[in-house]
Amino acid sequence: MSIILDRVTVAYDRTVVLRDISVHGVPGKILAVTGPSGAGKTTLLWAMAGLVKPAGGTVSVGGATLRNRDHAVAEKIVLVPQDNGLAPILTAAENVQVALVANGVKPPEARRRTAESLEWLGLAEQSDQLVEELSGGQQQRTAVARGLALRGTVLLADEVTSELDAQNRQRVIDLLRAEADRGAAVVFATHDPEAAAACDGELHLRDGYGEFLR
Repeated sequence: MSIILDRVTVAYDRTVVLRDISVHGVPGKILAVTGPSGAGKTTLLWAMAGLVKPAGGTVSVGGATLRNRDHAVAEKIVLVPQDNGLAPILTAAENVQVALVANGVKPPEARRRTAESLEWLGLAEQSDQLVEELSGGQQQRTAVARGLALRGTVLLADEVTSELDAQNRQRVIDLLRAEADRGAAVVFATHDPEAAAACDGELHLRDGYGEFLR
């Protein structure tokens, strides 16, 4: 399913963060969103996830205007946030499984998907550890595992390789590619030029404006 931003402007307390941005997230493709800190990368993903309402322009998914986060969840728009969004007092497996059950997946299937996604991220041995006991990189990979297990039509990934070593960074990039090959539209905000180069296109943000580099 495509996600489209048409001339979107987003402002916080009258401070404009994004100005007149148009983006098309395409099924089967990975779009990198790059730019310096404060350029609006996270805000762009939040607009796509229904977490912020544009001051101007529209966000649409499947041809319908995106109303809010509940609508985004119903359309299977999955966000892997920069701060990972995990519950520290739950285990890695519980964090994934709770999200699946909350999205209507039956418990046996949720358990299967949880084990599978943690295995993909090299976290099978950490599945029963509390999140607060995991390293920053392991927490980041757990958040990615949760996002993959949800099997969204759109996957929004915000700086999900920032705390990873080279091997795990490549693992995550390969998994994002597999999500695109499955038919998801993947939008990946990153500071990493090598990660951006592995994507199909690149939108560079600066001072709220966007420019497609390829």
